[in-house]
Amino acid sequence: MVQSLRTGGLLVTMALLGTASVAVAQSTTSPNASPPPPPPPIASQPAKASPDMQAVLDALAALGPKPIETLTPVKARIQPAFPDALHAVMRRQGQSTAPDPAVTTQDLPYGSDPMQYARVYRPAGGGTKLPVVIYFHGGGWVIADVNAYDAAPRLMSKQLGAVVVSVEYRHAPEAKFPAQHEDAAAAYRWTLQNAGGWGGDAGRVAVAGESAGGNLAVATAIYARDNNLPAPVHILAVYPIANSATDLPSRRDSANAKPLNAAMLKWFGYFYTSSMADMQDPRINLVGANLRGLPPTTIVNSQIDPLRSDGETLAAAMRSAGDRVEQRTFPGVTHESFGMGKVVRGAYDQENFAIGRLKTAFAR
Repeated sequence: MVQSLRTGGLLVTMALLGTASVAVAQSTTSPNASPPPPPPPIASQPAKASPDMQAVLDALAALGPKPIETLTPVKARIQPAFPDALHAVMRRQGQSTAPDPAVTTQDLPYGSDPMQYARVYRPAGGGTKLPVVIYFHGGGWVIADVNAYDAAPRLMSKQLGAVVVSVEYRHAPEAKFPAQHEDAAAAYRWTLQNAGGWGGDAGRVAVAGESAGGNLAVATAIYARDNNLPAPVHILAVYPIANSATDLPSRRDSANAKPLNAAMLKWFGYFYTSSMADMQDPRINLVGANLRGLPPTTIVNSQIDPLRSDGETLAAAMRSAGDRVEQRTFPGVTHESFGMGKVVRGAYDQENFAIGRLKTAFAR
């Protein structure tokens, strides 16, 4: 199975970065670089979203974003996004969108580049020997930041009574692969060294992330294993990028899903890679990596998401490697649902499942 998935790496590179038989050169390092040619359309209709999930999708559409796959990175970064839609729905329901005061934050540098910093979330009541979660945000390694992905780390800090280190990293195309993975590894080392100063317990550290960040969480655990660093006690990967094959079921049935579609996957790949070979690198194509000896892992997926099969096949590959994995795909919700539990029941279920698994891991 793993060998067939590795073979699919070249195919997905061609699909993400060009088309079938003629490779298209990757982007320059300019954030104003033009987008790649669109991929051939796929005639498919995604599954129907639950009414509460659809309300967020409708709120996003009302904000008038342009298709990301038609934009330069600079313009894509200033588009209305799902957090804006979430806040619109919350305001409509009379909910406050102000940050929960039960958690405090502090931004701290872990490297010399301006993008190499982390937002450290801590329970407002303080404490010592608190569990630690190192969290990596999504955005395809090109867009988004710790501000856009505030909901999940804030919720984890509150419900787990934990220090949550939300890692910012350099973005492509200004810094292409493997810059993001190198930053994630540096932030992991930095957190282990400094957790005690924030009231955290360096012996109880988990890694977590969403989408591109879910990939970084798993890749960082592999890095820790291969570099003789203390292993995280748990991996939480929420709809991770993990499989470079093109014939995955979700690549087809959710090719036209929102807010993430197949054309956007090509757009991200075009900007964050430097060569055709990058998509076959096991740090991106995790199903082709050496997965033996990794910590217990939780994988969370959404039904209406072209990355759904990534998580499902990663779980299978990890089990084949002898790892303990629990994976669930939640119906009626889309990519980016995690963190929307205040307005979407399926997202609430995702969050409770993930946080429950982390609580169990920290209690051991």
